[in-house]
Amino acid sequence: MRELKICVLGGTGFVGRSLVARLATLGHRMRIPTRSRARNRRLLVLPTVTLVTEDVYDPATLERAFGGMDVVINLIAILNERGRDGSEFHRVHTELAQKVVAACRAKSVPRLLHVSALGADAEKGPSLYLRTKGEAENVLRTQSGEGLAWTIFQPSVIFGAEDSFTNRFARLLALSPVLPLARPDARFAPVYVDDVVQAIARALEERAAYRQTYQLCGPHVYSLREIVEFLRRELRLKRWVIGLPDGLSRLQARVLEFVPGKPFSTDNYLSLTVDSICQENGLKHFGIEPHSLEAVVPAYLR
Repeated sequence: MRELKICVLGGTGFVGRSLVARLATLGHRMRIPTRSRARNRRLLVLPTVTLVTEDVYDPATLERAFGGMDVVINLIAILNERGRDGSEFHRVHTELAQKVVAACRAKSVPRLLHVSALGADAEKGPSLYLRTKGEAENVLRTQSGEGLAWTIFQPSVIFGAEDSFTNRFARLLALSPVLPLARPDARFAPVYVDDVVQAIARALEERAAYRQTYQLCGPHVYSLREIVEFLRRELRLKRWVIGLPDGLSRLQARVLEFVPGKPFSTDNYLSLTVDSICQENGLKHFGIEPHSLEAVVPAYLR
């Protein structure tokens, strides 16, 4: 594989850090915009990484950042917004996608990879998160033109040593003898972060991946209750995991969205009303055998 110049938006996040490390081992040169260069200095140990303090929501800044790039990768997303009117979801997901596509076209970037989410649907998504994720996908499909080859990835919930999914529930289990669980029967096919990163890396120059959308899932489907109880067993804790009916689930969401940090919200609840599972697992296209929760989580959870 030839050396590529890649701009990674969201390169300092959970998936981004793993992706940047892998792309560095492949010899690619990367530019990573960030709000705080000082807070992300550990990426500077990678010799092919340039970390710059830039505002990715400014179109002129994006054009400067994309100049001379072979590939742009957009990983930026939020699970919750500070307000409740959808404006921040729209800004981070939909509007940023519009700016990224426009800047790619302005600078003749030939390749754009975009990480979305399973269930993303601009029309039928039950939550603002899923609808704006779907709107961002539509931007790529309708506004990229002929010169920009896009690929969209739709992962289920992503797990790994630094995730905010398994680790959050592990902390909750450690803190309380009883864990009331909203939407306990919601279904997921958790996908390992290294598998997601490997798929992105393999798609960089694969022409068969141009203008394609890939769902990414792990090998097994679990209910949310099954995942939490698996974590409880691995932590060797005696805890009660109590599944809440829908009415109490909604109430829990309404209360917790006013807690600092917004650990759970009504929008999160609505996202859980659709299963996060694959119709066809795109990891197979890239020749990747997915890792299960059982094979990975115990090594970092303890």
